[in-house]
Amino acid sequence: MFYFSSFLLLGPIGGALAAIGPVTDLHIVNSFIQPDGFNRSGVLAEGVFPGPLITGNKGDNFQINVIDELTNGTMLLSTSIHWHGLFQKTTNWADGAFVNQCPIAANDSFLYNFNVPDQAGPLNIAMDCVDPWWCMTPKIHTLTYTTLMMIQLSSHSLTDVPAPQAGAVPTSDATLINGLGRSVNGPADAPFAVVNVVQGSRYRFRLVSISCDPNFLFSIDGHTFTVIEADGVNHEPIVADSIQIFAAQRYSFILTANQTADNYWIRANPNNGHTGFAGGINSAILRYSGAPVADPVTTQTSANLLQETSLVPRENPGAPGNATANGVNVDLNLVLSFVGGRFEINGVSFVPPTVSVLLQILSGATTAAELLPSGSVYTLPLNSVIQLSFNTVAVAAVGGPHPFHLHGHTFDVVRSAGSTEYNYINPPRRDVVSTGAATDNVTIRFTTDNAGPWFLHCHIDWHLEAGFAIVFAEDAPDVAAVNPVPDAWNQLCPTYDALTPAQLGGN
Repeated sequence: MFYFSSFLLLGPIGGALAAIGPVTDLHIVNSFIQPDGFNRSGVLAEGVFPGPLITGNKGDNFQINVIDELTNGTMLLSTSIHWHGLFQKTTNWADGAFVNQCPIAANDSFLYNFNVPDQAGPLNIAMDCVDPWWCMTPKIHTLTYTTLMMIQLSSHSLTDVPAPQAGAVPTSDATLINGLGRSVNGPADAPFAVVNVVQGSRYRFRLVSISCDPNFLFSIDGHTFTVIEADGVNHEPIVADSIQIFAAQRYSFILTANQTADNYWIRANPNNGHTGFAGGINSAILRYSGAPVADPVTTQTSANLLQETSLVPRENPGAPGNATANGVNVDLNLVLSFVGGRFEINGVSFVPPTVSVLLQILSGATTAAELLPSGSVYTLPLNSVIQLSFNTVAVAAVGGPHPFHLHGHTFDVVRSAGSTEYNYINPPRRDVVSTGAATDNVTIRFTTDNAGPWFLHCHIDWHLEAGFAIVFAEDAPDVAAVNPVPDAWNQLCPTYDALTPAQLGGN
């Protein structure tokens, strides 16, 4: 099993705690929560769910001291933070996954010290599932609004079922919206999350999925909205009334509260498990000021689903390379497969190495033949245009569609799921993409301008555990010079390697 817990940076509407950061301690603890009326142990930031809001300004230096106080030995006791959506340029060692560091042991701490010179917005944090996730908020958009609000979607299970026991298509017990939801067999009076608005006001909503598996079809009864951002990248405004959002994806949309002052269902229908809205599952409430405190009686009328192909970046649109199928420096065809209960990319299932890829590079290994895990590390030259094509014929029906996330970069989606067209002129730009169905050939491009080893992986927890990942060692000969590591980073591996099985947890 992967040793780490990944965290998705989110925050609740109204905030469980006052905002913290950009210089702060962050305690990771075990505590019991009851988001759907059932009591279960979770891994929480600062002991609450959803977690605290971490804020800062563009150009800030973030110094977040992560203190591991985990005690539940049935779960993994070591952890790390992946700052999903932050590029970590010159601080590859702070990217968090085992590719980039050894874990933080229980009763130990580690200071993540990094800058965000060209990325903006507050960081927000929340936890759910066995191994939660992270993400960052976007650049400020020119459309005006009165308030920034959060809608966080997550899948929730009553028990901790690790991969591979969970199987390729595990079923969650509830969809949580801003940390609350109802299970099919749970208390009928479990509270809904309530999003409060004032008639006539305009709001920017930050919609984020920290799902462990399902994607969601999101909508708000009786309302349309204007989508302005995807995965931290500003896009031209486009009107929709529903969004299909995959694990680890993020969107911003502007909503004008222009309907009758009443209660309206917020819906997040998962693609697997307990679907529909009977008994209030997969739901929350949008409540206008002056409306009664009551459940909505509205109906769903969504007819204008956001299409990924309609997203056009606002800044520097256009895919890198030439506007032809082979107009790149490196063209990689990634054949995805599922063999013997393990996911594979180009015939190899990813198994975490005993030494992080970054440490291997710093120790002198710079070629794919030298770097472990064998067959899962691809070296990429600097200042080159890379094209990745996802061949999903063998895995589309095995827990798909699969959302793939690239660390250290955004990418241009020159062919999206559900489309046969290639767009090199103004394709959508993001960092998590659905690989679609068996008939799709989703294709992305990015430029190698960030030296270091970077993870590419399916963002469904169980699939990552089952080997659905590779590593790009980008500009390996220059990694050491570009990414100087702090002394504390050098101490993580000796501390972790000395742990006993009981100190590791997961028993």
